[in-house]
Amino acid sequence: MRTVLIGAVEGSAVALRAMMDAGMPPALVVTLPLDRAAAHSDFADLGPLAGAAGARVLRVARSDDPALLAALRELAPDLVMAIGWSQLLGPELRAIPRLGVLGFHPAPLPRMRGRAVIPWQILTGQRQGGATLFWIGEGIDDGPIAAQAVFPIDPDEITARALYDRAVAEMAALLPPLLADLAAGRMPAAVQDHDQATMCARRRPQDGRIDWTAAGTRIERLVRAVGEPYPGATTTLADGTPVRVNRARLHPREGYFVGLPGQVQQVEDGVATVMCGDGACLDLLDWTTEGRITRHAMLGGGDDVPVG
Repeated sequence: MRTVLIGAVEGSAVALRAMMDAGMPPALVVTLPLDRAAAHSDFADLGPLAGAAGARVLRVARSDDPALLAALRELAPDLVMAIGWSQLLGPELRAIPRLGVLGFHPAPLPRMRGRAVIPWQILTGQRQGGATLFWIGEGIDDGPIAAQAVFPIDPDEITARALYDRAVAEMAALLPPLLADLAAGRMPAAVQDHDQATMCARRRPQDGRIDWTAAGTRIERLVRAVGEPYPGATTTLADGTPVRVNRARLHPREGYFVGLPGQVQQVEDGVATVMCGDGACLDLLDWTTEGRITRHAMLGGGDDVPVG
C-alpha cells in the first residue's frame, strides 16, 4: 500500500517513526520549507527522518501547491495522512488517494473539534482526553472515525506538554494497526454523533497574556494550558519588557501577602511570588525575561511600587 504523510510538527515525526518501526514507511513525506519553521511552535524537520526511511521529501508551503498535486498524481497513493498539518486539504487533493485522506485530532471527537484543542481542554476543565484518526472531508474534524483512544485527564494538574505527548503517543499506537487493516481491505469508518460535538476557537499568542486581576487558580491554569510546546503565558515588567512564564504554582500560604494585582511580593531562591486579583499569590517557578524581576515590581504594566 502506497502512503503519503503530510506534516510539520513533533506529532508528525512521532507518526513517521511509528510507521518506520512497523515496517510501513510512507513513499512520500510532505512538509514545510525550513524557512517556514516559525509557523508552528512545535515545528519538527521531518527531512532527516524521512531520508532514513527511504522516503522522498517534498517541501511546500501550501496544501494547494501545484508541485504537491502533481507529485501525488504521479505517485497515485492509496492513502494520504495529514498528521500535524494545520492547513485545510481541498477537494482536488482529497480526490487523489484511492482510499482517502486520514487526519489526526488530539481530542476525543466529536468533542473538541477545531483549533488549539490541547489548551482548550485544560482551560475548559475537560476530564477526558483522546486521540482520533478520522477521514477528512469537507467539514471541520467531522469525518467518520477510523480509530480512537480515549483516556482520563486531570485538568487541575495536567500541562499542555503532558497532554500533547499523551495524545501523540496514543495516535502512534493506533496508526500501525489501522494501516494494516486498510492494507487488508478493512476500512473502519464510524460516523460521528454530531449532536455531541463541540467546536474550539482559534487561539493566538496574545491570548496567553496574563491578566493579574484574575483569580490565582485561573492564571495558574493558563500557564499550564499554553506552555510547551506552545508559546507560553506572557506578561511584562513595568517598563514593558516581556516576560514569559513557563511554570507556576499557587503559593501555599493563603492570606499572608497583602498587595496589588501584579505586584511582586517576594523573590526568593529564584521564585517570584506575585499577587493575583483574588488575593491569592502565584509562585513563578520558571520564567524568562531580558529584564529583572525584583521585589515590589509590578507585572502586567504600571509603575513600580515604592518600598514603604
